[in-house]
Amino acid sequence: MTTQEICASAKNAAIEFATIATHKKNGILKRLRTLILDGATAILKANQIDVDFALKNGRHEAFIDRLKLDLTRISQMADGIMKIISLPDPVGQITCEYELSNGLLLRKVRSALGVVGIIFEARPNVSIDCAALCIKSGNGIVLRGSRESRSSVRLLTNFIKQALEENFVSPNLCGNIDSDDRADAITMLKQNDYIDVIIPRGGDKLKKLTFEEATMPVLAAAGGNCHMYIADSADENMAVNLVLDAKLDRPATCNALETLLIDRKKSVEFIVRLLNALKNNDVEIRGTSELNEIFPVVTIDSTEFYVEYECKKIKVALVNNVKEAVDHIAQYGNGHSEAIVTSDEDEANFFIRHTDSAAVYVNASTRFTDGFEFELGAEIGISTQKFHARGPIGLNELTIEKYVLNGSGQTRGKKFFE
Repeated sequence: MTTQEICASAKNAAIEFATIATHKKNGILKRLRTLILDGATAILKANQIDVDFALKNGRHEAFIDRLKLDLTRISQMADGIMKIISLPDPVGQITCEYELSNGLLLRKVRSALGVVGIIFEARPNVSIDCAALCIKSGNGIVLRGSRESRSSVRLLTNFIKQALEENFVSPNLCGNIDSDDRADAITMLKQNDYIDVIIPRGGDKLKKLTFEEATMPVLAAAGGNCHMYIADSADENMAVNLVLDAKLDRPATCNALETLLIDRKKSVEFIVRLLNALKNNDVEIRGTSELNEIFPVVTIDSTEFYVEYECKKIKVALVNNVKEAVDHIAQYGNGHSEAIVTSDEDEANFFIRHTDSAAVYVNASTRFTDGFEFELGAEIGISTQKFHARGPIGLNELTIEKYVLNGSGQTRGKKFFE
């Protein structure tokens, strides 16, 4: 099928699927989980083809990390499906209900969005996470992976289609556009008659392309230039542990720590201890000339604080207080995830109120900004936008509210018949 035909077929299937019973959705997901676990060897084989192709094309380490699947990640996909099965079906949920003065009963009810388009780089597990969420929320899905993930995504999509077909649902509910032609991605972004929302998962170039070309609404993250502020009142052992976890637990992810802010009132001994802990774990420390007087770092100017490294590099700066910390985040951050380490409740509350990001942490690692960690089962992506959805995009975020009003013959104007 052509790109347009794939999108149109998904729309037709989604119209019928939108009101399917919860137990049927869960039956599809249970079968998909079994196919993934039973097909682990085939998945690894297909993924190795993708990894070899990416290496041949000179893809960087962070990209390979996102692309590569292993038994642990396959198991995580299966666990995510089980979590989604256990969650309440959002479709049909009443989120608000009250009676108007004219006697009309007004309710706001969740319903499926329709068809969700996902255009993504690397991360073949995205195809399963997104499909499982879309199925549980009553939506169709059209996938467009990068050429490096083609073998993995093709196999995983076949599993999704098989699970649908075995449960008497059209396999067209899940479309996969897997050609090499970049023009097909552009064509997909023009299918607003069939795709109701598009979600890009990838780097800034992909997001820029999507915003420029898409004719349907776009739901996207701006990236993950995440910050952690170590207050003067912070427990020092806790601070070291949190910094190391946020930076070193998969540095290529969007919720990894990129900028460390330290209160100038902290002792030189503590600052040296903290930076040595990073250095001893092979983290390249970059910072201001002021910091270089305390600890040897690669000196940078202020423009680099906008940069997201996605590797074992970190930017470090000293600030006077929590207000300077939140001001720094407001200037250089992109609204993803920020953290404060403090034992002062007032300071924590100030940070929460004045930090305008999708996720704000007190005494915890930024690495928790994730649909699975938030016990949503999985996520379509992390939105840093301020409409419809913000933060991990889970089941509820894949629905839309509609007004349902029940009356007893009310009219706005005069009655024509008594």
